[in-house]
Amino acid sequence: MSHPSAGWLLATKLGCVTTPELPTQYTPADVETRSYDRWVSEGYFQADPGSSREPYSLVLPPPNVTGVLHIGHALDHSIQDALSRRARMQGKETLWLPGMDHAGIATQNVVERKLGGEGLSRHDLGREAFIERVWQWKEQSGGAILGQMRKLGDGVDWSRERFTMDEGLSRAVQTIFKRLFDDGLIYRAERIINWCVRCHTALSDIEVEHSEDEGELVSIRYSDEIVVATTRAETMLGDTAVAVHPSDERYAHLIGTHVRLPLTGRSIPVVGDEHVDPEFGTGCVKVTPAHDPNDFEIGRRHSLPSVTVMDDRGIITAHGPFEGLDRFEARPAVVAALRAEGRIVAEKRPYLHSVGHCSRCKTVVEPRLSLQWFVNVSPLAKAAGDAVRDGRTRIHPPELAKRYFDWVDDMHDWCISRQLWWGHRIPVWYGPDGEVVCVGPDESAPEGYTQDPDVLDTWFSSALWPFSTLGWPERTPDLARFYPTSVLVTGYDILFFWVARMMMFGLYAMEGQPPFRVVALHGMVRDQYGKKMSKSFGNVVDPLDWVERFGADATRFTLLRGANPGADVAVSEEWAGGSRNFCNKIWNAIRFALMNGATVGELPADLTAADRWILSRLQHVIAAADAGFEEYEFAKVSDLLYHFAWDEVCDWYLELAKIQIAEGREGTRLVLGHVLDALLRLLHPLVPFVTEELWRAVTGGESAVVAAWPTADPRYTDPAAEAEIIALQELVTEVRRFRSDQGLKPGQRVAARLSGSPLGESENAVRSLLRLEPATEGFTPTARLAVGGVTVEIDTAGAIDVVAERKRLEKDLAVARKEAGQVAAKLGNEQFMAKAPDEVVAKVRGRAAQADEDIARLEAQLAALPSA
Repeated sequence: MSHPSAGWLLATKLGCVTTPELPTQYTPADVETRSYDRWVSEGYFQADPGSSREPYSLVLPPPNVTGVLHIGHALDHSIQDALSRRARMQGKETLWLPGMDHAGIATQNVVERKLGGEGLSRHDLGREAFIERVWQWKEQSGGAILGQMRKLGDGVDWSRERFTMDEGLSRAVQTIFKRLFDDGLIYRAERIINWCVRCHTALSDIEVEHSEDEGELVSIRYSDEIVVATTRAETMLGDTAVAVHPSDERYAHLIGTHVRLPLTGRSIPVVGDEHVDPEFGTGCVKVTPAHDPNDFEIGRRHSLPSVTVMDDRGIITAHGPFEGLDRFEARPAVVAALRAEGRIVAEKRPYLHSVGHCSRCKTVVEPRLSLQWFVNVSPLAKAAGDAVRDGRTRIHPPELAKRYFDWVDDMHDWCISRQLWWGHRIPVWYGPDGEVVCVGPDESAPEGYTQDPDVLDTWFSSALWPFSTLGWPERTPDLARFYPTSVLVTGYDILFFWVARMMMFGLYAMEGQPPFRVVALHGMVRDQYGKKMSKSFGNVVDPLDWVERFGADATRFTLLRGANPGADVAVSEEWAGGSRNFCNKIWNAIRFALMNGATVGELPADLTAADRWILSRLQHVIAAADAGFEEYEFAKVSDLLYHFAWDEVCDWYLELAKIQIAEGREGTRLVLGHVLDALLRLLHPLVPFVTEELWRAVTGGESAVVAAWPTADPRYTDPAAEAEIIALQELVTEVRRFRSDQGLKPGQRVAARLSGSPLGESENAVRSLLRLEPATEGFTPTARLAVGGVTVEIDTAGAIDVVAERKRLEKDLAVARKEAGQVAAKLGNEQFMAKAPDEVVAKVRGRAAQADEDIARLEAQLAALPSA
């Protein structure tokens, strides 16, 4: 590249030049797809298990095959991509493994709805034909989110993409089920589970969403001395006891006696149980073991029968007038019948209480006694807790470890069976005479045996994800090289459910090795006011819309700038626009620098104070960025690089470099190229597309994806240069403010004399930045300003309209004096001072201080004005 003349350089302004290397404007759509396709085709994201380099691995939390990229995914993926890109640049053998979850209930519901549109049900097709239809749907429509990940820039290893129902993962599921079964850690029993009457299946805890719903609280008299309260009156048909606390003196004499259950005629006992809170309500609790988890445990302790009063559709089955009614029809009917008998003591409606809903279809979940398969989690959960306590796995931020311990230290056995057709079939077979056989992946059931019809909970296969995706149960090179994974990035909201399950199964299957060394937790994405995103609120952000409008880099940077460990992230469209402006700022700055001859090469020894300052600042920024990445402080890293790029490189060093290059300082071109090269590499994990394009233009290198991560060089740390440029910045800032206060236009050149502390080589830069001409013979200063030992005398005669400026300043001074008088009156008002809150008084005092400051400033400006 031929270098422009010095005169042309001085006349050039940032962003006003053209360059053949880079378009005048950055258009994300012209860059993103082209860059991503090149990265994939070059194999930059593919990991080599045979490499001798330090491994770094993470597995993508598998999105549902039915899903699309939402704003929470965008945050999660942006963090993971930033970590994996930096690790790759650090020279580590980096694997970020993608894949999808088969999402049992969600996927079955999608395909069943499609069948419904054809007038069919899954039962019309039969099990095998229905599953074939699900696979067809998966191939045609499933996994849309994986294509959307490319738009965001996810640097995953597509050659290793996995699916929880593929052959290898299915083998892993069958293997671990068999091992757990043989070790007595999987069993079948009747227990209370969450039941969806619409999906006709058991649900895991995470598939149940709780909300505060309006209902009714009805108090029912069972006898002269016993009154119970319930929000589910219909379940009283299945009561098999009344419980009181054994130490409750009001009811101690009733323990062991019986009462007649209203509407049924059945006699039920009164039992003493410490689960009952004597301070709550009447201190009497109805016990319905078949329809309440707490009641089920009371029933077990007292050998109570379990009476089921509704079927899997929520229809009452108890003989009598309520038989055949839906549960919500039966509720008012039962209350009416009790009222007719004079049994209703009190009714409270509306009564707000927590109600569980199926996360897929929003149907109210029914606690139901059912024969299901369970995992005995006690030893597994203890191991999961121990692994965090002894440091094998670190939870970040550390304060969230308590939530993890609260869960694993009090975990209940896990119901793993689902009454679905889509999923991993439970590998248990039943013989004609009640025999039970668990079949491993290389085994077959005896002839004439029938397989259990249920499938496994989706979270069962997801719990194997960190090692099944690497080839387990085979000891593959990938498994040997990349397990345990380096970090799991996920939201704190599934810490209890998914993370704990992965820890349990990983430690069990991998001989005490946890699935990840660090669990890095982030929060939920909220709107700019901190409000949860919801369609009903109208504040949901579609990240793909932002990608299209602002670019993938701006979308990512907006999310990362708010990503503090474990905390929720607020975003807004305005902030996304600001991130786009940041990308444009960098683009324009690089174009300007290239046209000014910025180049990459060996740095010379003879450098200016400004050159030494920016190199010193760069070393601090590299060290701070490293510290931030290591502690998952993405907001801090983003903010650090934003201000270094915008405030220090663009607003100060580029301006100083322009002056120095015009003076013929060739070393500045090399410093400028060096700093921009490092800055673009530091930014690359956060904003990969724009930095890729710019880094290749600056350096001529192959790709920022495989460029070396910058390392701090203490040789370039220069406190003296930093102090010198800080003094220059303070001087320039104060004189610019002074010029503005004096009514001088930004580009207006005036004569000035500089004296005091020697500025040395910086004087030319100061004069250029401040538009100050050297003082000539006959110079008469009309204004004087002292900043940090330097006195600046300026001749503003003829440069401003003194009369107009005096009038403006006097008007502003009158406003300031009026404000000072008003706040002084308030502060002198004893009644106001006695009654006003402390924060209000503090605000008024702040106004008083500001008014005094404004008065002093304006009076000084008036005094400095030349006579008209």
